Amino acid sequence: MIAQRINERGRTGCPTPPGFHSWDCACATSSRPKASRVVYQDQSSRRRTGGCREGFRLPAAAVAMASPAPGLISVFSSSQELGASLAQLVAQQAACCLAGARARFTLGLSGGSLVSMLARELPTAAAPAGPASLARWTLGFCDERLVPFEHAESTYGLYRTHLLSRLPIPDSQVITVNPELPVEEAAEDYAKKLRQAFQGDSIPVFDLLILGVGPDGHTCSLFPDHPLLQEREKIVAPISDSPKPPPQRVTLTLPVLNAARTIIFVATGEGKAAVLKRILEDKEENPLPAALVQPRTGKLCWFLDEAAARLLTVPFEKHSTL
Repeated sequence: MIAQRINERGRTGCPTPPGFHSWDCACATSSRPKASRVVYQDQSSRRRTGGCREGFRLPAAAVAMASPAPGLISVFSSSQELGASLAQLVAQQAACCLAGARARFTLGLSGGSLVSMLARELPTAAAPAGPASLARWTLGFCDERLVPFEHAESTYGLYRTHLLSRLPIPDSQVITVNPELPVEEAAEDYAKKLRQAFQGDSIPVFDLLILGVGPDGHTCSLFPDHPLLQEREKIVAPISDSPKPPPQRVTLTLPVLNAARTIIFVATGEGKAAVLKRILEDKEENPLPAALVQPRTGKLCWFLDEAAARLLTVPFEKHSTL
């Protein structure tokens, strides 16, 4: 099934990045993006779209977000186009959150290939807002390897070198895991820092979490068949037996992930195609970790390139920035 969407700037207000719609953000209420045209190879699986403000017709893929899975799936012709759209989305979400009653933007980042993608695109996308806006960002990490910040496997270390050197978020607004502590204490310390940063929330509620997914279906440091998938009390958990090195890590738990206002999964490359089909289409008795990420009241989106999406038969939206 193929879904095609053409995005353009509305008559007034800010543009809506691919994969995001006017109902996601207050700053887009004055925009009037064109309705998506969703084309299905299997006509029997067509869905009727619902209404929206000013007659904007939601794409069928967006209507599907009302069900537990899979969320809104956006497919881009290349990882470069995906990265540019992702950065636009982050910048727009930040602007909308800062204009709201809370006047802050909380962002949780994952490591891996996302580091280079965001380092390449986000500084330019966020630059128009200026340092005063960035001072109201709060940045956390979805998981961390328990290695020194200078180590090549340190998620924060990589972001510090490649992104934060060009995105002037104050150090006081960047919440990090202390790698000098034993793994259990490091998890407790990070949980304490998060509770301080999210005072008033019974559980930290991030405005936006950007997650990756491994070829085995893991996300953050939550691995298939691991006991941490059953954790319901802790907001941060230690792991000492990670099947992927290094073995000692600290990770957000599923309750925190599912409390987020918006979650975006990012996956690129043919090596992710098989596991994405399992996550997004198969109804497995023992779901993979990434399939367990289902925001309770928030939005779930998937940003994929064509190679990663090549096996999907569920509806998705095809984007091009050309």
